[in-house]
Amino acid sequence: MDNPVITLLALLLVVIAIVFLSVFFYFLNVWIRALASKAHVSLWNLIGMKLRRVPPNLIVEAMIRLHKAGLISIATDSLEAHYMAGGDVLAVVNALIAADKAGITLTFERAAAIDLAGRDVFDAVRTSVNPRVIDCPDPAKGRPTVDAVAKDGIQVKAKARVTVRANLERLVGGATEETIIARVGEGIVTTIGSSADYKAVLENPDQISRRVLEKGLDSGTAFEILSIDIADVDVGDNVGARLQADQAEADKRVAQAKAEERRAAAVATEQEMRARVQEMQAKVVAAQAEVPLALSAALREGNLGVLDYYRLENIKADTEMRNSIIGEEGESGKSQQ
Repeated sequence: MDNPVITLLALLLVVIAIVFLSVFFYFLNVWIRALASKAHVSLWNLIGMKLRRVPPNLIVEAMIRLHKAGLISIATDSLEAHYMAGGDVLAVVNALIAADKAGITLTFERAAAIDLAGRDVFDAVRTSVNPRVIDCPDPAKGRPTVDAVAKDGIQVKAKARVTVRANLERLVGGATEETIIARVGEGIVTTIGSSADYKAVLENPDQISRRVLEKGLDSGTAFEILSIDIADVDVGDNVGARLQADQAEADKRVAQAKAEERRAAAVATEQEMRARVQEMQAKVVAAQAEVPLALSAALREGNLGVLDYYRLENIKADTEMRNSIIGEEGESGKSQQ
């Protein structure tokens, strides 16, 4: 009975020793690297990282960089938590080291929040140290200049270069570069539009940058505007004259439409007058047709004698003759003229 028990115990001890040695040699390289770099990480901590599915090599590499840079206050638990949250551990570590060397105050919590917000925290630190120049408008959007019209109607085309520095305190939740470009473009349009004429803009282009800077366009953004420089100012179209010409053309069309309306009304009135003339002529003919009837009735009733009738006919014939003579003389006079 004693021999089988001893044998089982021996086998169990051998298995435990093999497992321990396997685990030890598996983490030996990482543990020795941490120990040699004075970024001590216990073997049990490395095993716990593996069980939590956190790469030990990544955490040890981050701890070595931090200790070499003199940042020894950050624990491995913080690095593990940031990795499990989906963050880039080495990017945060590099940002902390760069900020420390540049004398910028940046805590691990702030750097981790910036990284988890989807921003490049290392690039943000570099932008904070080395300011970035942004073109306004963005050439990638297809518009090379910001176009505005002065009060005299002349179009002015401007191009600006905005120097910005990242504000680490407002980087989380702050607006991006597109907001800066949009606000600067709006400020340029407002400044040019309030100018008396285009010559004032060409003579003093720095007034655009001064007025735009006074508006505090970087509020609520992730950047701090250091300067706004007008890179180019050019004269565009005479928008005022073109608008006046378009207005004059529109007024002409309106006047032509009204004249056509009046002409149509006059034609209608003329046609109406002609119809009335025809109507009056018809009444005259009807009245003339009643004259013989009246004469016949007068002769029958004895109110008109035969001599009176002949005298009336003679007067009528004499009148027609005189009218014909007057008409011939009028036509001959017109022909002589």
